[in-house]
Amino acid sequence: MKRMLFAAALTAAIVRPAAAEPPQVADGKLVDEAHMTLYVFDRDAPGKSMCDGTCAANWPPALADAYDKASGALSLVARDDGKKQWAYRGRPLYRWKMDHKAGDAGGDGIGGMWHVARP
Repeated sequence: MKRMLFAAALTAAIVRPAAAEPPQVADGKLVDEAHMTLYVFDRDAPGKSMCDGTCAANWPPALADAYDKASGALSLVARDDGKKQWAYRGRPLYRWKMDHKAGDAGGDGIGGMWHVARP
């Protein structure tokens, strides 16, 4: 009986991996599960990311897991590659590749188009 329960628990863990936490507010800005600052891009259309290719390499999208669900001001937008990306009030969220530790916000204001996401 114990083996069956263990096997069932193991199967459930394999079938449904633990989901990452959705974005949250810390110190007046939106952050990911590692408390890295999240950003919005002025060239995005509502509910649509315009940052692909080299842009996405520099500004990695805040991707959602398959099991994540929209809630309140947080929504999910479909990227051109089919992946789901977190959005706040319809604006897709990104990280800046040059932020190295929690709380860094070095991407704020870059090109006049990137801004810290704030509630």
